[in-house]
Amino acid sequence: MWISLTKITTKLNNMKEPKDKRTKAYKEWKKKFDAENENKSEGTEATGIKKAVKFLAGEDCGCDERKDKLNKLFKYNKMECLTEVEYLFLDDLFKSKKKTLPAAIVSRCINIYNRVFNGKQRGTSCSSCFVNNVYKPLKKIYEAYK
Repeated sequence: MWISLTKITTKLNNMKEPKDKRTKAYKEWKKKFDAENENKSEGTEATGIKKAVKFLAGEDCGCDERKDKLNKLFKYNKMECLTEVEYLFLDDLFKSKKKTLPAAIVSRCINIYNRVFNGKQRGTSCSSCFVNNVYKPLKKIYEAYK
């Protein structure tokens, strides 16, 4: 069975989220959105992408376990996995245990956070805002990869 990923993407783009989350319309939209989102992972099986990844990475690359662990940590955020470069950057950052971070490192952390969490965080001069909203969630993800 072939599932057209373009058809699913078009449907998702055409479905507009109702503004008031207390309404019946929002609950119906959310149900349809989640159902369509589930079909995306089935599409990778139908197109053979999943088989190709298993062939290249071996029978068990740990993706399913990591996905489940991250979903438990961040229940309401649809998130992406870290790239190898991002993981190595965070590995250096968290192992160094610096008390202060230069602006370039803060900026890179925010960029990683925004990509992984599909967020819209911006730079701030408030250190506690950065630590609570960006640094700690990135540390949770980093620790999940260990």
